[in-house]
Amino acid sequence: MSQILLLTNSQGSSVDVLPALELLEHRIHILPAEPTALLESTPSDVVMIDARKDLAGARSLAQLIKATGLSAPLMLVLTEGGMAAVAPNWMADDVILDTAGPAEVEARLRLVVVRANTDEPAETEIRIAGVVIDESSYTVKVNDKLLNLTFKEFELLKYLAQHPGRVFSRDQLLHEVWGYDYYGGTRTVDVHVRRLRAKLGADHENLIRTVRNVGYHFTRTLSDENAAVGSET
Repeated sequence: MSQILLLTNSQGSSVDVLPALELLEHRIHILPAEPTALLESTPSDVVMIDARKDLAGARSLAQLIKATGLSAPLMLVLTEGGMAAVAPNWMADDVILDTAGPAEVEARLRLVVVRANTDEPAETEIRIAGVVIDESSYTVKVNDKLLNLTFKEFELLKYLAQHPGRVFSRDQLLHEVWGYDYYGGTRTVDVHVRRLRAKLGADHENLIRTVRNVGYHFTRTLSDENAAVGSET
């Protein structure tokens, strides 16, 4: 039997979110889908977020909760249509359809708890050319100096650094970092890149390269020699 914390803004019981839970012998604590909910609850074996109706809100909540250092596995309850929107940067440990039967729910709960208790600690730091990006603490240091980055600046830098050498268009970066539901223009990416370069400083700004008429990529070297690099931003 597991202690499950279910975060939802729907009225009623867990039967409205994931009906199969009502048929299983787990202790379920329901709280509003807010970051402060963890402060109001007892320690849980699994945290579930109701993502059926508000995908953007569920993604932001999952990211914020994970940023606090949540040790319990995090699951998202989704509709079938919502499954297409989930990406790794949502930081969920598992997802489940709201129509899943009791056997599937039980199996997924058991497996996600086992993985959380047996997995080796994941490498949370990216180290490149004197820059240290720490996913667990959401911090970036350049030569041991802490940078003051916004959440989106951090996410953009981390995403680029996770794929060194790969060129991303502005549209791709909007989708992966801001999410499919973001309606702003691609200049948002240019603005954040410009701010990131300024904060990285003159010695490290060239880690984020501009590829003319395409987009951006992250390089592992500070060398200025790259014929594809332009000066669009």
